Amino acid sequence: MKQKTLSNWLKCILVGAALCGAVVYFGVLPIFGNELRGFYPESGNPYFPWLIFLWISGVPCYAVLVCGWKIAGNIGADRSFSQSNAKLLQYISVLSAVDAVFFFVGNVLLLFLNMSHPSIALASLLVVFAGAAIAVASAVLSYLVKKAADLQEQNDLTI
Repeated sequence: MKQKTLSNWLKCILVGAALCGAVVYFGVLPIFGNELRGFYPESGNPYFPWLIFLWISGVPCYAVLVCGWKIAGNIGADRSFSQSNAKLLQYISVLSAVDAVFFFVGNVLLLFLNMSHPSIALASLLVVFAGAAIAVASAVLSYLVKKAADLQEQNDLTI
Protein backbone atom coordinates (compact mmCIF):
# COMPACT_ATOMS: atom_id res chain seq x y z
CA MET A 1 0.00 0.00 0.00
CA LYS A 2 1.33 3.45 -0.88
CA GLN A 3 2.02 6.03 1.80
CA LYS A 4 -0.60 8.44 0.44
CA THR A 5 -3.27 5.72 0.34
CA LEU A 6 -2.44 4.66 3.89
CA SER A 7 -2.61 8.28 5.00
CA ASN A 8 -6.02 8.73 3.42
CA TRP A 9 -7.35 5.57 5.08
CA LEU A 10 -6.06 6.73 8.45
CA LYS A 11 -7.70 10.11 7.98
CA CYS A 12 -11.01 8.45 7.07
CA ILE A 13 -10.83 6.33 10.21
CA LEU A 14 -10.05 9.41 12.31
CA VAL A 15 -13.02 11.30 10.83
CA GLY A 16 -15.23 8.28 11.53
CA ALA A 17 -14.00 8.11 15.12
CA ALA A 18 -14.66 11.84 15.58
CA LEU A 19 -18.20 11.49 14.21
CA CYS A 20 -18.90 8.44 16.38
CA GLY A 21 -17.59 10.32 19.41
CA ALA A 22 -19.80 13.31 18.64
CA VAL A 23 -22.84 11.05 18.34
CA VAL A 24 -22.03 9.39 21.66
CA TYR A 25 -21.15 12.57 23.57
CA PHE A 26 -23.93 14.79 22.24
CA GLY A 27 -26.61 12.26 21.33
CA VAL A 28 -26.44 8.99 23.22
CA LEU A 29 -25.25 10.26 26.61
CA PRO A 30 -27.87 13.04 27.00
CA ILE A 31 -30.68 10.78 25.78
CA PHE A 32 -29.55 7.89 27.98
CA GLY A 33 -29.25 10.25 30.95
CA ASN A 34 -32.75 11.58 30.41
CA GLU A 35 -34.08 8.03 30.16
CA LEU A 36 -32.42 7.19 33.49
CA ARG A 37 -33.89 10.32 35.05
CA GLY A 38 -37.32 9.16 33.88
CA PHE A 39 -36.89 5.69 35.40
CA TYR A 40 -35.29 6.93 38.63
CA PRO A 41 -36.58 10.45 39.39
CA GLU A 42 -34.91 10.44 42.81
CA SER A 43 -31.50 10.27 41.12
CA GLY A 44 -32.09 13.14 38.70
CA ASN A 45 -29.76 15.59 40.48
CA PRO A 46 -26.47 14.07 39.23
CA TYR A 47 -27.53 14.26 35.56
CA PHE A 48 -25.79 17.52 34.70
CA PRO A 49 -22.64 16.94 36.79
CA TRP A 50 -22.19 13.56 35.11
CA LEU A 51 -22.88 14.96 31.65
CA ILE A 52 -20.40 17.81 32.12
CA PHE A 53 -17.84 15.39 33.56
CA LEU A 54 -18.18 13.08 30.56
CA TRP A 55 -17.96 15.99 28.11
CA ILE A 56 -14.78 17.23 29.76
CA SER A 57 -13.32 13.73 29.61
CA GLY A 58 -13.95 13.78 25.85
CA VAL A 59 -11.76 16.84 25.21
CA PRO A 60 -8.43 14.91 25.42
CA CYS A 61 -9.92 12.27 23.11
CA TYR A 62 -10.41 14.88 20.41
CA ALA A 63 -6.92 16.28 21.03
CA VAL A 64 -5.62 12.75 20.40
CA LEU A 65 -7.56 12.67 17.13
CA VAL A 66 -5.89 15.94 16.08
CA CYS A 67 -2.47 14.42 16.83
CA GLY A 68 -3.46 11.34 14.84
CA TRP A 69 -4.46 13.57 11.91
CA LYS A 70 -1.02 15.21 11.96
CA ILE A 71 0.66 11.80 12.09
CA ALA A 72 -1.42 10.65 9.11
CA GLY A 73 -0.35 13.77 7.23
CA ASN A 74 3.30 13.03 7.97
CA ILE A 75 2.85 9.46 6.76
CA GLY A 76 1.32 10.76 3.53
CA ALA A 77 4.30 13.10 3.07
CA ASP A 78 6.69 10.10 3.45
CA ARG A 79 7.86 11.21 6.90
CA SER A 80 6.65 8.14 8.80
CA PHE A 81 9.74 7.88 10.98
CA SER A 82 10.31 11.44 12.07
CA GLN A 83 10.96 13.30 15.29
CA SER A 84 7.65 15.07 14.74
CA ASN A 85 5.72 11.79 14.79
CA ALA A 86 7.64 10.66 17.87
CA LYS A 87 6.68 13.89 19.63
CA LEU A 88 3.04 13.56 18.57
CA LEU A 89 2.92 9.99 19.87
CA GLN A 90 4.39 11.24 23.14
CA TYR A 91 1.61 13.86 23.33
CA ILE A 92 -0.94 11.09 22.74
CA SER A 93 0.63 9.13 25.59
CA VAL A 94 0.44 12.07 27.97
CA LEU A 95 -3.12 12.97 26.95
CA SER A 96 -4.28 9.39 27.44
CA ALA A 97 -2.65 9.14 30.86
CA VAL A 98 -4.09 12.48 31.98
CA ASP A 99 -7.55 11.51 30.75
CA ALA A 100 -7.35 8.14 32.55
CA VAL A 101 -6.35 9.82 35.81
CA PHE A 102 -9.02 12.51 35.39
CA PHE A 103 -11.67 9.86 34.72
CA PHE A 104 -10.66 7.85 37.78
CA VAL A 105 -10.50 10.86 40.11
CA GLY A 106 -13.79 12.22 38.75
CA ASN A 107 -15.55 8.91 39.30
CA VAL A 108 -14.24 8.65 42.85
CA LEU A 109 -15.22 12.26 43.54
CA LEU A 110 -18.74 11.72 42.19
CA LEU A 111 -18.98 8.56 44.27
CA PHE A 112 -18.01 10.42 47.45
CA LEU A 113 -20.48 13.20 46.63
CA ASN A 114 -23.18 10.51 46.50
CA MET A 115 -23.81 11.17 42.80
CA SER A 116 -22.73 7.73 41.66
CA HIS A 117 -23.04 4.08 42.52
CA PRO A 118 -20.09 1.87 43.51
CA SER A 119 -20.77 -0.45 40.58
CA ILE A 120 -20.36 2.48 38.17
CA ALA A 121 -17.07 3.39 39.81
CA LEU A 122 -15.89 -0.21 39.45
CA ALA A 123 -17.00 -0.38 35.81
CA SER A 124 -15.15 2.85 35.11
CA LEU A 125 -11.92 1.04 35.97
CA LEU A 126 -12.22 -0.63 32.55
CA VAL A 127 -12.13 2.79 30.90
CA VAL A 128 -9.18 3.78 33.09
CA PHE A 129 -7.37 0.58 32.13
CA ALA A 130 -8.01 1.23 28.42
CA GLY A 131 -6.65 4.77 28.78
CA ALA A 132 -3.56 3.48 30.57
CA ALA A 133 -3.04 0.83 27.88
CA ILE A 134 -3.24 3.46 25.14
CA ALA A 135 -0.81 5.65 27.08
CA VAL A 136 1.73 2.84 27.40
CA ALA A 137 1.33 1.69 23.79
CA SER A 138 1.77 5.19 22.41
CA ALA A 139 4.79 5.79 24.66
CA VAL A 140 6.42 2.62 23.33
CA LEU A 141 5.56 3.60 19.74
CA SER A 142 7.00 7.05 20.38
CA TYR A 143 10.26 5.53 21.57
CA LEU A 144 10.44 3.17 18.58
CA VAL A 145 9.64 5.91 16.05
CA LYS A 146 12.28 8.15 17.65
CA LYS A 147 14.89 5.38 17.38
CA ALA A 148 13.91 4.70 13.76
CA ALA A 149 14.10 8.43 12.97
CA ASP A 150 17.57 8.60 14.50
CA LEU A 151 18.69 5.59 12.45
CA GLN A 152 17.20 7.05 9.29
CA GLU A 153 18.91 10.38 9.94
CA GLN A 154 22.27 8.64 10.45
CA ASN A 155 21.69 6.59 7.32
CA ASP A 156 20.89 9.71 5.27
CA LEU A 157 24.15 11.31 6.40
CA THR A 158 26.19 8.25 5.40
CA ILE A 159 27.62 8.32 1.89
